[in-house]
Amino acid sequence: MTAYLRAAANVLVHVPDLVRYGSKPWRETSSSNQAPGDVFANLRSFDEAVGYPPNQAFIGNLPPENLGEIPAPWYENPLAGASPEGHFGEILPQDAFCALLEAADQFGLIMLDKERPVPGAVGSEAATALLKKENPSKEYGEEDISRRIEGGEALPLFQEGEIIGCVRRDHDSDESLDARILLENLSAKASGAYALSRLLMQERIAPEHVEYVISCSEEAVGDRYNRGGGNLAKTIAEMAGCANAAGVDVKSFCAAPVYALVHAAALIEAGVVENAVVVGGGSMAKLGMKAYFHLEKGMPVLEDALGGVAFLLTKNPDAGPRVNLEVAGRHAAGKPSTPQGLAEALVRDPLARAGRKIASVDKYAVELHNPEIMLPAGAGDVAAANYRMLAALAVMGGEIAREEIPDFVETHGMPGFAPTQGHIPAGVPFLGHALERMRAGSLRSTMVVAKGSLFLGRMSRQADGASVLIEG
Repeated sequence: MTAYLRAAANVLVHVPDLVRYGSKPWRETSSSNQAPGDVFANLRSFDEAVGYPPNQAFIGNLPPENLGEIPAPWYENPLAGASPEGHFGEILPQDAFCALLEAADQFGLIMLDKERPVPGAVGSEAATALLKKENPSKEYGEEDISRRIEGGEALPLFQEGEIIGCVRRDHDSDESLDARILLENLSAKASGAYALSRLLMQERIAPEHVEYVISCSEEAVGDRYNRGGGNLAKTIAEMAGCANAAGVDVKSFCAAPVYALVHAAALIEAGVVENAVVVGGGSMAKLGMKAYFHLEKGMPVLEDALGGVAFLLTKNPDAGPRVNLEVAGRHAAGKPSTPQGLAEALVRDPLARAGRKIASVDKYAVELHNPEIMLPAGAGDVAAANYRMLAALAVMGGEIAREEIPDFVETHGMPGFAPTQGHIPAGVPFLGHALERMRAGSLRSTMVVAKGSLFLGRMSRQADGASVLIEG
């Protein structure tokens, strides 16, 4: 049995008022009730976020390669007539997301002011489907919300600078149940369920047909006794109405999405399930991560959106391209964690085992970080660096001449276009584009490549990585 990729969905949730709770802005302020420094000096409107060219590429309305034709900076050259509805995704405004947060909450953690109702997700079929009719109506008044905020029990929730509610802690001393951590987890759950709902809506699949869900979200849900106990996957499946689905989380920092794709395909090939969904919700902690670098250069805060992805794999050969597990790369514990060592383990070696060359893959989907976010912080153009490394390996293998490196990069690569949220840029946002092209016959193969930074957890100095070939 073989696994096939049937569908992909990419969503963005524009949440400028949650930027204050990103890890970096949060550390820069001593009070949760005040703006962290000048981080709100240049926040974008929803229309500006929708018109931003990389966001249009993310939801499928613009080929990533076309970003190179748009003058820089991209934030000064929005796409005229841009729509929040994409070919395989959409962009949701903040007020609708507040309604989703409330729908995701089963413990009375999200308290929205009954006198200031938050609009529902009008215009988004996928988001509207998640607003459960059986949810209790809002019972909280402004006085109760203010008391909890002033008493340090809760974080305020804002809409255009006005407090519309709060999120409360659920334990006096358990930091894993602190209000901000719970908001992180609920944001990942709600945005992940939104991505899954969008996937099911665009394919017209009944939620109960999904058998298995694997979450590659970054949050490690738990309490003080098991901080990363997890299974955000099952809570996302529950919220999306996938009543017959089991699930599990896969964690490996930024490499998790590709590991999750490999695991999902392996479950199908082994006959354990007939279909599986890989889903990733947005990372609130990474909102505004490089905001101060942007503000120093007179730029708007570009890290103002949560990103979510979802992918459906099935055993049906008519569904789409094959997930070729015979060409799946992995970075062994004894391999060097250098850029070359990772590229060899994840690309050159698995292709060589299958008797293929690096140049035989039509498109590589590597770490697709938006360079306009990364470069002002001195972090470099991550996607371009990866493509140059692959081209260098092709030169070393005698596949191309050194002077052909720029042509290789242009032919087999693309500009980065994804938010800087760990698991989201890890190659997978291109899968929606790849599916469209493979079905149209203009693309034969793509290799999805992801890397992970294990050293961030201080348990190892190693990096990690995974890759897999998708081919029509």
